[in-house]
Amino acid sequence: MTTESLAELTPLNPAYVTTTRIASALGYLPFVVGAGVLEYAQLLPPGCVFVPAFLLYLFAAFVVPARKYRHWGYEMGRDRLRIVRGYMFFRDTVVPFGRIQHIDVEQGPIDRRYGLATITVHTAGNHNSTVTLPGLLHADALSMREAIRAAIRQDQI
Repeated sequence: MTTESLAELTPLNPAYVTTTRIASALGYLPFVVGAGVLEYAQLLPPGCVFVPAFLLYLFAAFVVPARKYRHWGYEMGRDRLRIVRGYMFFRDTVVPFGRIQHIDVEQGPIDRRYGLATITVHTAGNHNSTVTLPGLLHADALSMREAIRAAIRQDQI
């Protein structure tokens, strides 16, 4: 993704990095504990399992979320929602409002603590019919949902 294409997009809320770090750290913790148990059992040479597992844990939980954040952006147009994400595997998704079936605004406990939400747009069809946009302020996600609903109503008139 070029810097020019990111410049024209709205970035996610910076708190998304923190919430993703917390969720990743909690999600990967059982693997580090398992590696620690293997290390304690002394089935393999010391440091053979725990050290690589711990380094991978640190990378996945603390480096990856910041990189992920830098490569997400969105643009809310008058008649469409464009979501751009990815670095190595780049995806540029455009969802015309006329194809939207319904919209969900979701919050997990970590997101709720930081005032963030994920908006999920369900479209007609079955292949790639769900598009998610995480890392939005809850109020922004609600206003986006209402703006999309208003645009859909306007098109139906």
